Amino acid sequence: MPDRNIRHNALAVAPSFETIYSHAVEIPANSRVLHVSGQIGRTPEGDIPASFNAQFRLAIANLKQVLDGAGMTMSAIVKLTFFVTKAADLRALGAIRRELLSVAPAVTTLVVAGLAAPEFLVEVEAIAAAAQ
Repeated sequence: MPDRNIRHNALAVAPSFETIYSHAVEIPANSRVLHVSGQIGRTPEGDIPASFNAQFRLAIANLKQVLDGAGMTMSAIVKLTFFVTKAADLRALGAIRRELLSVAPAVTTLVVAGLAAPEFLVEVEAIAAAAQ
C-alpha cells in the first residue's frame, strides 16, 4: 500500500535530523491506521541477545514483521516510541535507527528504569498509516 502520509517540519530542523524526525505527520483521510504493540529484541524461539545493539536490531526486525503482516511497509510509520533502560544506549539507538529506518516519523524517545524483564534493554512501539 502506498504511503501518502505528509511529514511537516515547519520549524527549522538540524540537517542531521531531517531524515529521522518530523515535527508532525499528517495522515490523509481514508487511511488505515495500525497501532503496533511494543516490540522487543526476542526471537520467536524466546532467545534474547545480551547486547543493546542486537536487541534493538531484532526489535526493528520484529516491527517490520508486524507491518508486513498488516500489508504495510516501514515507510508507513508515522510515530515511533523507543523505551531504553540506559541513557548510555541512546547514541547506539540513533546510529542503528539511521541505518535501519529510512522514515522520518514523529518520534518519542523515553528512558525508563526497566522493562517487563531485566534482560530487556529496548522496546519499540509504532503507529503506522497507509492508504486503503
